[in-house]
Amino acid sequence: MEFRIADTFTDSLAKLTGEEQKSVKTTAFDLQMNPANPGMSFHKLDKARDKNFWSVRVSSDIRLIVHKTNSSLLLCYVDHHDNAYDWAARRKLETHPQTGAAQLVEIRETVQEIFIPRYVEVAEYSAPKPPLFTHVAAEVLLSYGVPKEWLLDVQQANEDSLLDLADHLPAEAAEALLELATGGKTQVPQPIAVGADPFAHPDAQRRFRVMNDVEELERALEFPWEKWTIFLHPAQRQWVERDYTGPARVSGSAGTGKTIVALHRAVFLARQHPESRVLLTTFSDTLANALRTKLRRLISNEPRLAERLEVHSMNAIGERLYELHFGHHPLPQAGEGDKDSLRELRVNIASPDKIRQLLIEAASKSDGNKFNPHFLKTEWDEIVDAWQLDSWEAYRDVKRLGRKTRLPEQQRALLWTIFDAARSTLKSQGLITHAEMFSQLAAQISERKHPPFDFAVIDEAQDVSIAQLRFLAALGAWRPDALFFAGDLGQRIFQQPFSWKSIGVDIRGRSRTLHINYRTSHQIRMQADRLLGPEVSDVDGNTEDRRGTVSVFNGTAPVIKSLASQEDEIRVVSEWLRDRSNEGIAPHEIGVFVRSDAELDRARAAVNKSGLPFNSISPSNGK
Repeated sequence: MEFRIADTFTDSLAKLTGEEQKSVKTTAFDLQMNPANPGMSFHKLDKARDKNFWSVRVSSDIRLIVHKTNSSLLLCYVDHHDNAYDWAARRKLETHPQTGAAQLVEIRETVQEIFIPRYVEVAEYSAPKPPLFTHVAAEVLLSYGVPKEWLLDVQQANEDSLLDLADHLPAEAAEALLELATGGKTQVPQPIAVGADPFAHPDAQRRFRVMNDVEELERALEFPWEKWTIFLHPAQRQWVERDYTGPARVSGSAGTGKTIVALHRAVFLARQHPESRVLLTTFSDTLANALRTKLRRLISNEPRLAERLEVHSMNAIGERLYELHFGHHPLPQAGEGDKDSLRELRVNIASPDKIRQLLIEAASKSDGNKFNPHFLKTEWDEIVDAWQLDSWEAYRDVKRLGRKTRLPEQQRALLWTIFDAARSTLKSQGLITHAEMFSQLAAQISERKHPPFDFAVIDEAQDVSIAQLRFLAALGAWRPDALFFAGDLGQRIFQQPFSWKSIGVDIRGRSRTLHINYRTSHQIRMQADRLLGPEVSDVDGNTEDRRGTVSVFNGTAPVIKSLASQEDEIRVVSEWLRDRSNEGIAPHEIGVFVRSDAELDRARAAVNKSGLPFNSISPSNGK
């Protein structure tokens, strides 16, 4: 007997208390081990339209809804008694007659009111908005996965009613309709062969999953809020499992699942190549730790696979490989008690404060210098050190892409004397920068027959530096499938734009944009989309087309207020925070964000006024 779980089950499980979840999990394990166990209390649901729906007693009030046939058992939903029975009475499991995919369909006639009238005072009559899909044939709508009994509602849907309607439809149908309504182009999925397993359809596989053993079920139930590490969307799966002739990149706005694609891609490569070593890397240690946690959840029952999959931040793997290939060279006479010196003694990497100090010292000895320390440090980070410029001629001729201050040759010459002096001091003290470290690694790896990793998957790729990309290019820019990037040009924070192609990483023809948003509601995404154009391009001309992006759930519309003074702002924000607290939202579930450190005092004042406890998180305080 095949034992499956549905995403509706994991969603409903997460809403129960901790003790209730424990009882449900115990019942689920017992069902998997022996569905015919006489101790299992099955009850036939008389009011259910689908006669294969049964309830299983978990406790005095908790009921598990299952779909049971002679050959399969599907965990569908769990809740308190009346809510669970009501859920089952309003749904049925069926195979879509056109796509062939298994669907949990909400029964149309049980939904008394789909659209709630909104009565508002208006000065004059407002004509109803026209239907959105009158130009789309019924057969085409069905091919998107729209259930037959919902076809008329879809054909009558307009701009105001579509979002409400989408909540009642299978995910693939809702996504296709939303994409059509926003001007996107929807691909009609190919139906599976007659007689094929309806659970084998790609759309079915993202909401139903076969549990092959107790360990797999335990992992699925332990982290239900991370369901997208289990239920992979078909649009994501095709990019995970594709063969690429060179470096490839997936992009998309925040919430479209780029990190999940990166995780699954790394696991897919490790499984497809049993002798390979795979690197999964990202911008920071914090993000690497998060990736590591998600990876453990995904492959916790495959320890041999985990041995060949390494997760590190870019700088961490760079430092490890550098010490491995170039050895350890302690600093001469490191100062006692100096944390920076101790860190430099361990890895020989100059800290940002150390570099700033050397630049200030060099500038003080340069006649005619009028540049402030901030400019010197950013010019060093983004131009001199980033491109590893080692001569006046190289600095004179480099394109300063992204730098807003124009520099005539005379000023460049003056600046080079400062940068060259700082470079010499670093060398005399046995220090290197991360950029120099990655450049040396790139040169060393290029000379080796076998790279340290067969494949590298890079998350948050928009923040990869020039030197880091050189290192990655040396790992395998010329080999099929060796480099896979996931990132969003619209989220670039730490790096100025530069040409990947000039460094040897050419993704032209192998760049794809994800359009299904799992984390952001329709309302918030539509507001955020106003901040960026429909297309974002990189220096090499690769374009991310954001048109047609759709969210998979609704939410409340964001509130935007423009106030006359900081005092009014503090008062309004504090009132909003108190209102959310009164609704039962815990303080740790609320975030207050500001543009920079300069606005932190205003934010603290607003939270203080609300009376809620809080912690400040800022790059400047290291938290």
